[in-house]
Amino acid sequence: MLRRVAFGIVLAFLLLLAMLFTALNQQRFEVDIAFARFTVSSGLALLVAFAAGLLAGASARSRWVAELLAERGRLRQALRLAERRLGAASSPSFPSGPSSPSSPSSPPDAH
Repeated sequence: MLRRVAFGIVLAFLLLLAMLFTALNQQRFEVDIAFARFTVSSGLALLVAFAAGLLAGASARSRWVAELLAERGRLRQALRLAERRLGAASSPSFPSGPSSPSSPSSPPDAH
């Protein structure tokens, strides 16, 4: 719960900083993309470029995380299979517990 509140506060602070950055950088220039031409402020253009880079980096990292999760799944499956094989190989066909004193398995010693 506290993590979510802290995350919300940090996100709101970053949004406030972005708005302040955009308000303080009011120089206008033209951005010419292959199919359109825009007139934007420098602060807004920098924020859009930053957000695009952030999204591109997050998508690249999400692929890496997905590969790690898939590998973890394969390793868990291999571990379960190895544990089953080890359990089947080490289980003896006779009881492994100590024999009870009421049923002697060997003749009593005579001294």
